[in-house]
Amino acid sequence: MTNDKTKSNGVFKKILDKVEIIGNKLPQPVTLFAILMGIVLILSWIFSGVSVLRPGTGPGTDVEAEHIVVENLLTRDGLQRIFTEMVDVFASFPPLGLVLVVMLGIGVAEYTGMIKVALRVFVSKVPKQLITFSIVVAGMLSSVAVDAGYVILIPIGATLFLGMGRHPLAGIAAAFAGVSGGFGANVLPTGLDPMLAAFTEPAANIIDPKYTVNPLSNYYVMAASVPLVGIAGTWVTERIIVPRLGEYKPGGGIGDDTDDESGKEITPLEKKALKWSFISVLVVLGLVALAVIPSEGILRGEYDENLGTHSFTPFYNSIVPIMMIIFFVAGLVYGRISKTIKSDKDVSNMTSKSMSTMGLYIVIAFVAAQFVAYFNWSNLGSILAVKGSEGLTAIGFTGIPLLIAFILVSSLVNLIMGSASAKWALLAPIFVPMLMLMGFSPEITQAAYRIGDSYSNILTPLLPYFPLVIVFVQKYDKTAGIGTLISMMIPYAIAFMIARIPKFIIWVLVGLPLGIEGPLYYGEEAENSEKEKIEAHHIVEEKNIIEQKEFSENTFVIEGFDEAIKNDEEVNME
Repeated sequence: MTNDKTKSNGVFKKILDKVEIIGNKLPQPVTLFAILMGIVLILSWIFSGVSVLRPGTGPGTDVEAEHIVVENLLTRDGLQRIFTEMVDVFASFPPLGLVLVVMLGIGVAEYTGMIKVALRVFVSKVPKQLITFSIVVAGMLSSVAVDAGYVILIPIGATLFLGMGRHPLAGIAAAFAGVSGGFGANVLPTGLDPMLAAFTEPAANIIDPKYTVNPLSNYYVMAASVPLVGIAGTWVTERIIVPRLGEYKPGGGIGDDTDDESGKEITPLEKKALKWSFISVLVVLGLVALAVIPSEGILRGEYDENLGTHSFTPFYNSIVPIMMIIFFVAGLVYGRISKTIKSDKDVSNMTSKSMSTMGLYIVIAFVAAQFVAYFNWSNLGSILAVKGSEGLTAIGFTGIPLLIAFILVSSLVNLIMGSASAKWALLAPIFVPMLMLMGFSPEITQAAYRIGDSYSNILTPLLPYFPLVIVFVQKYDKTAGIGTLISMMIPYAIAFMIARIPKFIIWVLVGLPLGIEGPLYYGEEAENSEKEKIEAHHIVEEKNIIEQKEFSENTFVIEGFDEAIKNDEEVNME
C-alpha cells in the first residue's frame, strides 16, 4: 500500500514538473501578452461578422432580438480605437491603481521594519500547524476587501513562511489559493453578493416577472465552504507543495535581500513601537466604524430595499484607500517611535522605494490591459461563452448532472473571461431560466456558478492579478515563470473542485436552504417540497395529539392503580 502511494505521488510530481517545464518555456509574461494581443487581432479579422443571439433577447422574451457580433479590430475604426484609447486602457486597468495605492502604505510599514517585527511576533504566538490554515482562510475572507488580498496577503504569506524557515513560494501558493481559488467562500457578506443577484433577478424575470433574489440567498452554502476549502488548501500545501519545493536557498530571486530574522530577539523599543502602532490601527478602525455602522454614516450609501438598510457600497469601494491609510499610519507611528523615521524625507524615500519594486508589474500591466481590452472589444470571449453554454444545453442534461455540468462549464469559461460579473451577465440569462423550467430556483443556479467561478481562477494567466503573483514569485526565484505558478496551483484547483462540488450536491440532496430566502426549487418542485413539509407537519401534529391522548389516558389508569394500591395497603395494616 505504501509503495503504491509513493509511486502515485511520484507520478503526480512528475506531471507537475513537466507542466512547470513546459510552462516556463513559454515567453516571459510581457512577451506572452504581446503575442496574445496579436492573436486576438488576427482572430477578430478571421471571424469578423460571426454572431450569436444575446441571451435573454429574441423569441420567447419581451426584448427585441440582439446579436453579439465579432468585431474586426484590424479595420480603420478598430485601429483608431487601439491607438486613441491605449493610454486610457492602461490608466483604467483595475488592478493597477489598486496595487499602487496600497503599496504606498505598505512601503512605509515595510521599510520601517514594522511588518517584519509584527510577523515575528505572529510566528512566535500562533501554533505552526495552524499558520497554513490561517493563511488559506484569511485569503477567502479577504474578498471583503474586494481584491486587496492579492496585493497584501500573498506577499505576507511568503514572508510568514520565510520567517518560519520554510520555502516562501509555498506561502505564496497557500495565500493565492485562498484568495483566488476559494473565491466566493466567505463567512461575511461581500460586494459580490448583491452584484451577482443584480444579474440573477432579471434572468429569473424572463420566466417569472415577479421573482426577486435576495443578495444573501447563497450565504449559508458559501459560508459552509470556508472550513472545507481551508482544510483542503492546508493539506495540499503541507503534503504536496512544501515537499515538492524542498529547502529554500536565499539570494536566488529578483531583489531578494530579505534576511531570515525569525530567530532574532525583539528589542524593548521594537515592542513599544509595535504596541503603539497597534493602538494607532485601532484608532483608525474606530473612525472607520463611525463612518460605516450608523445608517447615515459617511461611508453608507442610499437606502437599499433588498438589504432593508442603507447600502454599504461606498464602504466596499473605499476599502483599498482605508487599508492604505491603516498601513501608512501604523508604519509612521512605528517608525517615529523606533527611530527608523527621523524626518518626512525618510517617509518619502520609503514610498518611492516601494514604488520602484513595482516596475516589472507596471510593464506587465500595460500589455495585459491592452490584451484584455482587445479581447473584450472583439467580443470573442462573449461568443465563446455563449457557444459553450448552448452546447451544454443541447446535450440534454437534467437534474443534478446538469448542475455539475454547469459548474464545469463555468470553470472553463473562467479560463477565458476574468470578470465574474461579465461571465454571469452572459450565463445567467441562459441557465437561470432553463433550470427554473426544470424546477431549480435561480438561487441554486447562482450558487453553482459561484463554485465554478472559483477553483479555476488560479490556473489562468488571463486573471488580471496573475502577472502580479508572478512578480511576487520572482522576488524569491528569478528563474520562475508561468509554468512554475501553474504547476504549484494545479493541486489546489483539483482539491478545491473535489471538495466543493460534492459538498454542494450533498447540500442539495439533503435539502438545506442556500441562504437567507435561498430556496432550492422553483415552480412545481417547490410546491411539492412545500406539500411534503406540510404533510410532515400534519403527521407530527397528529402523532403529538395521539401521544398526548395516550399519556392522558395512561395517567388516569396509573393514578387509579396508585389509589388501589394505597387502599390495599391500608386494609393490610388494619
